[in-house]
Amino acid sequence: MKYLIFVTLLWAFSFSLIDEYLAGQVDSDFAVLSRVLFAGLILLPLTRWSGVRSELITGMVIVGALQFGVTYLCLYRSFLFLSAPEVLLFTIMTPVFVTIFDDALNRRFQPIALLAALLAVIGAGVIRYDGITTGYLTGFFMMQLANASFAAGQVGYKYLIKWYPTGLPPIRFFGYFYVGAFLITLPTWLMFGDTTMMPHSPTHWMVLIWLGVGASAAGLFLWNHGGTKVDAGTLAIMNNAVIPVGLLVNLVIWNRDADLLRLGIGAAIMVLALWINRRFRPL
Repeated sequence: MKYLIFVTLLWAFSFSLIDEYLAGQVDSDFAVLSRVLFAGLILLPLTRWSGVRSELITGMVIVGALQFGVTYLCLYRSFLFLSAPEVLLFTIMTPVFVTIFDDALNRRFQPIALLAALLAVIGAGVIRYDGITTGYLTGFFMMQLANASFAAGQVGYKYLIKWYPTGLPPIRFFGYFYVGAFLITLPTWLMFGDTTMMPHSPTHWMVLIWLGVGASAAGLFLWNHGGTKVDAGTLAIMNNAVIPVGLLVNLVIWNRDADLLRLGIGAAIMVLALWINRRFRPL
């Protein structure tokens, strides 16, 4: 749980940095690719390239392609069809996908975990709901693909560790995750990238390096590692915990307007969801 809490704080600051210094200034495809490359510079030298089961390698590449590559491709493309508040609103479905995928892999149905995930969605919705416009269905479905890909990556990693124990520290094979992400993000940038919107200031590069090393290398590794230490219900809920924390970061650092009443109510609902999952889930 401590890993998930730490990464929640890390990502809350990262979202603010993207909004302040990159959005509309640096090509989004290049921003994602740079995150993969900078993260790879940290993790790939630590990766063991021989003596690792082929099933684990293949699984890690697929997980990285989904959780990093497909997720961010769909996320950024959804802005062509949705307003920013709508994008943020539609990300709150991730906990439901986490629960569904975990139950599917276990061939079971746990109503408590699903109830907790739905409560987390309601809590996040209370915070983020600002209304929707007409003609948003295309963007909505793109966001659900992003949510499903991010959830599938998390659950997939959790079960890869369970099914293919290696005796190696996870950091020794997590580099394959970024290989999978690279296989998605490089072609995307080559096909859709805007070379007129490359980073052009030291601030841009500092933020990109931080997002690659901090949010993408340390963040994604610790998040996935932390996900193996908790049950699916808790993992599902923590996917939405970054929303109230991120709003507080914006409020405190950049003095952004925030509805504190809605923030408090939504956060309280998510805390309730976490308590219900811990109190009533089957042992």
